[in-house]
Amino acid sequence: MKRLAKWRLISIFAILSLILSGCGEPFLSTLRPAGEVADIQYDLMKLSTLIMVGVIVVVMVIFFIVLVKFRRKDEKIPKQVEGSHKLEIIWTVIPILLLLLLAVPTVSATFKLADVSPMEKKDSDALVINVRSNLYWWEFEYPGQGIVTGQDLVVPTDEKVYFNLISSDVKHSFWVPAVGGKLDTNTENVNKFWLEFDSAKAEEAGDLFYGKCAELCGPSHALMDFKVKTLNRDDFDSWVADMKEVKEPAKADTALAQQGQEIFNKSCVSCHAVTPGNTTPPEARLAPNLTNFGDRSRIAGVLEHSEEDLKNWLRTPEKYKPGNLMTGKYPELSEEQLDALTAYLMGLKVQE
Repeated sequence: MKRLAKWRLISIFAILSLILSGCGEPFLSTLRPAGEVADIQYDLMKLSTLIMVGVIVVVMVIFFIVLVKFRRKDEKIPKQVEGSHKLEIIWTVIPILLLLLLAVPTVSATFKLADVSPMEKKDSDALVINVRSNLYWWEFEYPGQGIVTGQDLVVPTDEKVYFNLISSDVKHSFWVPAVGGKLDTNTENVNKFWLEFDSAKAEEAGDLFYGKCAELCGPSHALMDFKVKTLNRDDFDSWVADMKEVKEPAKADTALAQQGQEIFNKSCVSCHAVTPGNTTPPEARLAPNLTNFGDRSRIAGVLEHSEEDLKNWLRTPEKYKPGNLMTGKYPELSEEQLDALTAYLMGLKVQE
Protein backbone atom coordinates (compact mmCIF):
# COMPACT_ATOMS: atom_id res chain seq x y z
CA MET A 1 0.00 0.00 0.00
CA LYS A 2 2.86 2.38 0.85
CA ARG A 3 4.49 1.67 -2.51
CA LEU A 4 1.18 2.31 -4.30
CA ALA A 5 0.69 5.61 -2.46
CA LYS A 6 4.25 6.63 -3.40
CA TRP A 7 3.65 6.01 -7.09
CA ARG A 8 0.33 7.86 -6.95
CA LEU A 9 2.11 10.88 -5.47
CA ILE A 10 4.81 10.74 -8.16
CA SER A 11 2.13 10.51 -10.85
CA ILE A 12 0.29 13.52 -9.45
CA PHE A 13 3.47 15.62 -9.39
CA ALA A 14 4.33 14.54 -12.95
CA ILE A 15 0.88 15.55 -14.22
CA LEU A 16 1.01 18.88 -12.35
CA SER A 17 4.46 19.63 -13.77
CA LEU A 18 3.17 18.99 -17.28
CA ILE A 19 0.12 21.21 -16.74
CA LEU A 20 1.97 24.06 -15.02
CA SER A 21 4.67 24.13 -17.70
CA GLY A 22 2.08 25.66 -20.01
CA CYS A 23 1.09 28.44 -17.61
CA GLY A 24 3.85 30.95 -18.49
CA GLU A 25 2.94 34.62 -18.73
CA PRO A 26 3.62 36.43 -22.05
CA PHE A 27 5.83 39.01 -20.32
CA LEU A 28 8.11 36.40 -18.74
CA SER A 29 7.83 32.93 -20.27
CA THR A 30 10.52 31.53 -22.57
CA LEU A 31 7.82 29.25 -24.00
CA ARG A 32 5.91 32.24 -25.39
CA PRO A 33 8.59 33.85 -27.60
CA ALA A 34 8.18 37.56 -28.33
CA GLY A 35 10.87 38.34 -30.88
CA GLU A 36 13.15 36.99 -33.60
CA VAL A 37 15.85 35.80 -31.20
CA ALA A 38 13.33 34.08 -28.97
CA ASP A 39 11.67 32.44 -32.00
CA ILE A 40 15.00 31.04 -33.23
CA GLN A 41 15.91 29.69 -29.81
CA TYR A 42 12.42 28.28 -29.29
CA ASP A 43 12.63 26.44 -32.62
CA LEU A 44 15.94 24.90 -31.52
CA MET A 45 14.33 23.83 -28.25
CA LYS A 46 11.49 22.14 -30.15
CA LEU A 47 13.91 20.46 -32.55
CA SER A 48 16.11 19.04 -29.79
CA THR A 49 13.04 17.89 -27.83
CA LEU A 50 11.60 16.23 -30.93
CA ILE A 51 14.87 14.37 -31.57
CA MET A 52 15.12 13.18 -27.97
CA VAL A 53 11.49 12.05 -27.83
CA GLY A 54 11.89 10.34 -31.21
CA VAL A 55 14.91 8.39 -29.97
CA ILE A 56 13.06 7.33 -26.83
CA VAL A 57 10.02 6.20 -28.82
CA VAL A 58 12.10 4.19 -31.30
CA VAL A 59 14.10 2.51 -28.52
CA MET A 60 10.94 1.65 -26.58
CA VAL A 61 9.25 0.19 -29.70
CA ILE A 62 12.31 -1.96 -30.44
CA PHE A 63 12.47 -2.99 -26.80
CA PHE A 64 8.87 -4.23 -26.73
CA ILE A 65 9.20 -5.97 -30.11
CA VAL A 66 12.23 -7.86 -28.85
CA LEU A 67 10.54 -8.55 -25.52
CA VAL A 68 7.49 -10.09 -27.18
CA LYS A 69 8.90 -11.68 -30.33
CA PHE A 70 12.14 -13.04 -29.00
CA ARG A 71 11.30 -13.98 -25.43
CA ARG A 72 13.01 -17.22 -24.47
CA LYS A 73 10.92 -20.40 -24.60
CA ASP A 74 13.73 -22.81 -23.83
CA GLU A 75 17.34 -22.87 -22.71
CA LYS A 76 18.78 -22.36 -26.17
CA ILE A 77 21.14 -19.44 -26.59
CA PRO A 78 19.79 -16.93 -29.15
CA LYS A 79 21.74 -16.18 -32.27
CA GLN A 80 24.56 -13.73 -31.41
CA VAL A 81 25.09 -10.60 -33.51
CA GLU A 82 28.48 -9.40 -32.38
CA GLY A 83 30.77 -8.64 -35.29
CA SER A 84 27.85 -7.78 -37.59
CA HIS A 85 29.21 -5.00 -39.79
CA LYS A 86 25.72 -4.04 -40.94
CA LEU A 87 24.46 -3.45 -37.39
CA GLU A 88 27.64 -1.64 -36.34
CA ILE A 89 27.34 0.69 -39.30
CA ILE A 90 23.65 1.35 -38.53
CA TRP A 91 24.11 2.24 -34.86
CA THR A 92 27.14 4.39 -35.71
CA VAL A 93 25.58 6.29 -38.62
CA ILE A 94 22.23 7.01 -36.93
CA PRO A 95 23.73 9.01 -33.99
CA ILE A 96 25.94 10.92 -36.44
CA LEU A 97 22.90 11.85 -38.52
CA LEU A 98 20.96 12.92 -35.42
CA LEU A 99 23.93 15.00 -34.27
CA LEU A 100 24.17 16.70 -37.68
CA LEU A 101 20.41 17.30 -37.68
CA LEU A 102 20.79 19.22 -34.43
CA ALA A 103 24.24 20.76 -35.01
CA VAL A 104 23.67 22.39 -38.40
CA PRO A 105 20.72 24.65 -37.38
CA THR A 106 22.34 25.30 -33.98
CA VAL A 107 25.63 26.50 -35.48
CA SER A 108 23.76 28.54 -38.09
CA ALA A 109 21.63 30.21 -35.40
CA THR A 110 24.68 30.85 -33.21
CA PHE A 111 26.44 32.80 -35.97
CA LYS A 112 23.27 34.71 -36.82
CA LEU A 113 22.61 35.71 -33.21
CA ALA A 114 26.25 36.73 -32.76
CA ASP A 115 26.22 39.11 -35.73
CA VAL A 116 26.51 42.62 -34.28
CA SER A 117 28.30 44.13 -37.28
CA PRO A 118 25.62 46.84 -37.87
CA MET A 119 26.35 48.42 -34.48
CA GLU A 120 30.06 48.67 -35.29
CA LYS A 121 29.71 50.39 -38.66
CA LYS A 122 30.39 54.10 -38.92
CA ASP A 123 27.32 56.28 -39.51
CA SER A 124 25.09 53.33 -38.62
CA ASP A 125 21.53 54.18 -37.59
CA ALA A 126 21.29 51.06 -35.42
CA LEU A 127 20.01 51.65 -31.90
CA VAL A 128 22.77 50.79 -29.41
CA ILE A 129 22.24 50.57 -25.66
CA ASN A 130 25.02 50.21 -23.10
CA VAL A 131 23.85 48.01 -20.23
CA ARG A 132 25.72 48.24 -16.93
CA SER A 133 24.83 45.88 -14.10
CA ASN A 134 25.34 46.80 -10.46
CA LEU A 135 24.54 45.37 -7.03
CA TYR A 136 21.46 45.17 -7.39
CA TRP A 137 20.21 47.43 -10.16
CA TRP A 138 20.58 48.10 -13.88
CA GLU A 139 21.67 51.14 -15.84
CA PHE A 140 20.82 51.75 -19.50
CA GLU A 141 22.74 54.31 -21.52
CA TYR A 142 21.75 55.37 -25.03
CA PRO A 143 25.03 56.80 -26.37
CA GLY A 144 23.60 57.89 -29.72
CA GLN A 145 20.83 59.81 -27.98
CA GLY A 146 22.81 61.10 -24.98
CA ILE A 147 20.41 59.56 -22.45
CA VAL A 148 20.95 57.57 -19.25
CA THR A 149 18.13 55.74 -17.45
CA GLY A 150 17.88 53.22 -14.64
CA GLN A 151 15.80 50.09 -14.04
CA ASP A 152 13.31 50.64 -16.90
CA LEU A 153 14.68 49.84 -20.36
CA VAL A 154 12.73 51.56 -23.15
CA VAL A 155 12.98 50.07 -26.66
CA PRO A 156 11.24 50.34 -30.05
CA THR A 157 9.43 47.32 -31.50
CA ASP A 158 9.97 45.44 -34.76
CA GLU A 159 13.64 46.36 -35.17
CA LYS A 160 16.96 45.07 -33.92
CA VAL A 161 18.27 46.66 -30.73
CA TYR A 162 21.97 46.15 -30.03
CA PHE A 163 23.46 45.88 -26.56
CA ASN A 164 26.89 46.36 -25.00
CA LEU A 165 26.96 44.51 -21.66
CA ILE A 166 29.38 45.16 -18.79
CA SER A 167 29.34 44.96 -14.99
CA SER A 168 30.51 47.46 -12.35
CA ASP A 169 31.23 44.97 -9.58
CA VAL A 170 30.66 41.20 -9.92
CA LYS A 171 29.44 38.96 -12.72
CA HIS A 172 25.74 39.34 -13.50
CA SER A 173 23.67 38.07 -16.43
CA PHE A 174 21.26 40.10 -18.57
CA TRP A 175 18.08 38.18 -19.43
CA VAL A 176 14.69 39.08 -20.86
CA PRO A 177 13.16 35.54 -20.85
CA ALA A 178 10.35 36.15 -23.33
CA VAL A 179 12.58 37.92 -25.86
CA GLY A 180 15.90 36.07 -25.89
CA GLY A 181 18.49 34.05 -24.05
CA LYS A 182 20.74 35.39 -21.31
CA LEU A 183 24.24 36.82 -21.70
CA ASP A 184 26.73 37.49 -18.91
CA THR A 185 27.88 40.97 -17.92
CA ASN A 186 31.55 40.83 -16.92
CA THR A 187 33.78 43.41 -15.27
CA GLU A 188 36.75 42.91 -17.58
CA ASN A 189 35.20 42.72 -21.05
CA VAL A 190 32.14 43.85 -23.01
CA ASN A 191 29.70 41.25 -24.35
CA LYS A 192 27.57 42.20 -27.33
CA PHE A 193 24.33 40.87 -28.76
CA TRP A 194 21.00 41.97 -30.19
CA LEU A 195 17.30 41.46 -29.52
CA GLU A 196 14.15 42.21 -31.46
CA PHE A 197 10.80 42.92 -29.79
CA ASP A 198 7.74 41.82 -31.76
CA SER A 199 4.98 44.44 -31.65
CA ALA A 200 2.09 41.96 -31.65
CA LYS A 201 3.62 39.91 -28.84
CA ALA A 202 4.47 43.09 -26.95
CA GLU A 203 0.85 44.20 -27.13
CA GLU A 204 -0.17 40.80 -25.78
CA ALA A 205 2.24 41.34 -22.86
CA GLY A 206 0.89 44.83 -22.15
CA ASP A 207 4.00 46.46 -23.71
CA LEU A 208 5.98 45.49 -20.63
CA PHE A 209 8.45 42.60 -20.36
CA TYR A 210 10.24 41.42 -17.23
CA GLY A 211 14.02 41.26 -17.14
CA LYS A 212 16.14 39.25 -14.72
CA CYS A 213 19.66 38.73 -13.49
CA ALA A 214 20.46 35.10 -14.34
CA GLU A 215 23.78 34.85 -12.49
CA LEU A 216 24.04 34.18 -8.74
CA CYS A 217 25.58 37.49 -7.64
CA GLY A 218 24.68 37.91 -3.96
CA PRO A 219 21.84 37.82 -1.40
CA SER A 220 19.49 39.89 -3.59
CA HIS A 221 20.23 38.10 -6.85
CA ALA A 222 16.61 36.94 -7.20
CA LEU A 223 15.42 40.52 -6.62
CA MET A 224 17.65 42.12 -9.27
CA ASP A 225 14.81 42.72 -11.73
CA PHE A 226 14.28 45.33 -14.41
CA LYS A 227 11.42 46.08 -16.77
CA VAL A 228 11.40 46.57 -20.55
CA LYS A 229 8.90 49.07 -21.94
CA THR A 230 8.16 48.60 -25.64
CA LEU A 231 7.02 51.44 -27.91
CA ASN A 232 6.48 51.79 -31.62
CA ARG A 233 9.18 53.78 -33.40
CA ASP A 234 7.24 57.06 -33.42
CA ASP A 235 6.47 56.85 -29.69
CA PHE A 236 10.07 55.87 -28.98
CA ASP A 237 11.36 58.91 -30.88
CA SER A 238 8.91 61.06 -28.91
CA TRP A 239 10.20 59.59 -25.64
CA VAL A 240 13.79 60.28 -26.66
CA ALA A 241 12.94 63.87 -27.57
CA ASP A 242 11.16 64.42 -24.23
CA MET A 243 14.09 62.96 -22.31
CA LYS A 244 16.61 65.13 -24.17
CA GLU A 245 14.61 68.24 -23.31
CA VAL A 246 15.34 67.69 -19.62
CA LYS A 247 18.41 69.86 -19.10
CA GLU A 248 18.11 70.45 -15.34
CA PRO A 249 16.39 68.78 -12.39
CA ALA A 250 12.61 69.07 -12.41
CA LYS A 251 11.28 71.63 -9.96
CA ALA A 252 8.72 70.51 -7.40
CA ASP A 253 5.23 71.91 -8.03
CA THR A 254 3.79 71.68 -4.50
CA ALA A 255 4.96 72.86 -1.11
CA LEU A 256 5.30 69.28 0.13
CA ALA A 257 7.28 68.24 -2.94
CA GLN A 258 9.53 71.29 -2.51
CA GLN A 259 10.39 70.08 0.98
CA GLY A 260 11.12 66.68 -0.54
CA GLN A 261 13.42 68.22 -3.14
CA GLU A 262 15.40 69.94 -0.39
CA ILE A 263 15.76 66.60 1.42
CA PHE A 264 16.79 64.95 -1.84
CA ASN A 265 19.44 67.57 -2.54
CA LYS A 266 20.90 67.07 0.93
CA SER A 267 20.76 63.27 1.19
CA CYS A 268 20.34 61.68 -2.25
CA VAL A 269 21.79 63.76 -5.06
CA SER A 270 25.35 62.63 -4.39
CA CYS A 271 24.37 59.15 -5.65
CA HIS A 272 21.26 59.67 -7.80
CA ALA A 273 21.12 61.88 -10.90
CA VAL A 274 17.83 63.49 -11.96
CA THR A 275 18.86 64.58 -15.46
CA PRO A 276 19.15 62.03 -18.29
CA GLY A 277 22.28 63.51 -19.91
CA ASN A 278 24.52 62.35 -17.08
CA THR A 279 28.15 63.37 -17.71
CA THR A 280 29.53 61.36 -14.80
CA PRO A 281 31.74 58.48 -16.05
CA PRO A 282 29.72 55.21 -16.11
CA GLU A 283 31.98 53.45 -13.61
CA ALA A 284 31.47 56.31 -11.12
CA ARG A 285 27.67 56.27 -11.14
CA LEU A 286 26.63 54.97 -7.75
CA ALA A 287 22.85 54.57 -8.05
CA PRO A 288 20.03 54.51 -10.62
CA ASN A 289 19.19 57.64 -12.60
CA LEU A 290 15.84 58.98 -11.35
CA THR A 291 14.94 61.45 -14.11
CA ASN A 292 11.74 59.60 -15.02
CA PHE A 293 11.16 57.85 -11.70
CA GLY A 294 7.48 58.84 -11.67
CA ASP A 295 6.96 57.08 -15.01
CA ARG A 296 8.36 53.74 -13.89
CA SER A 297 6.41 50.53 -13.46
CA ARG A 298 8.18 49.26 -10.31
CA ILE A 299 10.14 50.56 -7.32
CA ALA A 300 13.58 48.99 -6.89
CA GLY A 301 12.58 46.59 -9.65
CA VAL A 302 10.31 44.47 -7.44
CA LEU A 303 7.85 46.66 -5.49
CA GLU A 304 4.59 48.10 -6.76
CA HIS A 305 4.91 51.69 -7.98
CA SER A 306 2.90 53.28 -5.19
CA GLU A 307 3.55 55.94 -2.58
CA GLU A 308 3.22 53.42 0.25
CA ASP A 309 5.75 51.04 -1.27
CA LEU A 310 8.14 53.91 -1.96
CA LYS A 311 7.96 54.95 1.69
CA ASN A 312 8.58 51.37 2.78
CA TRP A 313 11.62 51.19 0.51
CA LEU A 314 13.05 54.50 1.74
CA ARG A 315 12.37 53.50 5.34
CA THR A 316 14.10 50.10 5.27
CA PRO A 317 15.70 49.20 1.91
CA GLU A 318 17.60 46.32 3.52
CA LYS A 319 14.30 44.58 4.23
CA TYR A 320 13.43 44.41 0.54
CA LYS A 321 16.90 43.96 -1.01
CA PRO A 322 19.40 42.48 1.46
CA GLY A 323 22.95 43.59 0.80
CA ASN A 324 22.00 46.61 -1.32
CA LEU A 325 24.44 49.53 -1.30
CA MET A 326 21.78 52.11 -0.41
CA THR A 327 21.35 50.88 3.15
CA GLY A 328 22.94 53.22 5.69
CA LYS A 329 23.91 55.87 3.15
CA TYR A 330 21.54 58.55 4.49
CA PRO A 331 20.17 59.54 7.91
CA GLU A 332 16.95 58.01 9.19
CA LEU A 333 13.96 59.93 7.88
CA SER A 334 10.91 60.96 9.88
CA GLU A 335 7.42 60.17 8.60
CA GLU A 336 6.98 63.81 7.56
CA GLN A 337 10.26 63.71 5.62
CA LEU A 338 9.22 60.45 3.98
CA ASP A 339 5.94 62.04 2.86
CA ALA A 340 7.80 65.01 1.37
CA LEU A 341 10.50 62.96 -0.36
CA THR A 342 7.86 60.59 -1.77
CA ALA A 343 5.87 63.52 -3.18
CA TYR A 344 8.99 64.83 -4.93
CA LEU A 345 10.12 61.50 -6.37
CA MET A 346 6.66 60.57 -7.64
CA GLY A 347 6.56 63.91 -9.45
CA LEU A 348 9.71 63.14 -11.48
CA LYS A 349 7.95 62.50 -14.78
CA VAL A 350 9.07 63.16 -18.31
CA GLN A 351 5.87 62.14 -20.08
CA GLU A 352 2.40 62.68 -18.68
